[in-house]
Amino acid sequence: MLFAAKVSEVPDWGKKLVQVAGQDVLLVKTKGVVYACETECPHQFAPLEGALVKEAGRITCQRHGYRFDLATGTCEGHPECTLKVFPVEIRGEDIYLDLG
Repeated sequence: MLFAAKVSEVPDWGKKLVQVAGQDVLLVKTKGVVYACETECPHQFAPLEGALVKEAGRITCQRHGYRFDLATGTCEGHPECTLKVFPVEIRGEDIYLDLG
């Protein structure tokens, strides 16, 4: 597990782009739960920094509206598109990721 950020650095219902071990990762927090995923939509590689976070545990790509489950990476209605997600561990105020 690698340190990514402090929990307080990720706004609730918001996102934070971080670099962990040379890899860009998007942290997303909804209802106090922190998720980590790749930074681009697997559909047409739109940057997810501008994605919408309107539902707990989901992110919606702004380009074509693909909705991804942040826990599993599955895309509603498009099973061929899977968002790469990373396991998150919270230790006190610190966020750790497994980039495996």
